[in-house]
Amino acid sequence: MSLAHAPRPATGPGHPPILDLDRTALFLDVDGTIADLEATPEAVGPASVPGGLLDALSQRLGGRLAVVSGRALADLDRVFEGRVPAVAAVHGLVRRRIDGQVIERAGPGPVAEALADLKALAKADPGLLVEDKGAAVALHYRRHPDAGPACRDLAHRLGERLALPVLEGDMVVELRAPGPDKGAAVAAFMAEAPFAGHAPVFVGDDLTDEDGFRAAQRMGGFGVVVGARRPTTAEYAVAGVAAARAWLAAAVERER
Repeated sequence: MSLAHAPRPATGPGHPPILDLDRTALFLDVDGTIADLEATPEAVGPASVPGGLLDALSQRLGGRLAVVSGRALADLDRVFEGRVPAVAAVHGLVRRRIDGQVIERAGPGPVAEALADLKALAKADPGLLVEDKGAAVALHYRRHPDAGPACRDLAHRLGERLALPVLEGDMVVELRAPGPDKGAAVAAFMAEAPFAGHAPVFVGDDLTDEDGFRAAQRMGGFGVVVGARRPTTAEYAVAGVAAARAWLAAAVERER
């Protein structure tokens, strides 16, 4: 049986098997997955990600490596220094195919109105940070965790008034334009070369990654959740960023 089709343990997510890279299409979230969480998004840079490991994975996978993140596309290129051509940004609203074509599924629309309200809240609290992604806006409260309830309350009120989906993450709440999610991005990549015909494996840590886990499962692969145990649809789990990197490195080493 292919490792990419290994069953989920009956007792819940266990440690994933070493990947068979010949059979795998690999999809990676960034923050809390292959890069440690930082106080601000800007604090994550090229030194935060394992560039050598990503290069080795991409080469061994024949290009079947994609980053699927909530970050904006330009920000992901800053972090990865362009080393990963296939990217889904803003939780799937923006997708760059491996041939470089960029597909944007939504414009800012009412997100711009939400941006103004979130900026007003952040202006009164220096511990808050607003991240403008164009088709989405995120309010980070990692530097002021006690502000979480107020941030979430405002985001949900804005979401209801402006008909915008609200995403809650690790010390962040986000409003985004309606459109494709991370699961839809995985499905779109899997319909294209070089991903088509392989088993998708999605690795992520946050609630928005659940869409990616489910998409991978539907197409014969599996999900791996990174970090503290929580209710998840992923079949497998690793303890944190260091464990995720070690697991990925083991796949490269096995193939040598």
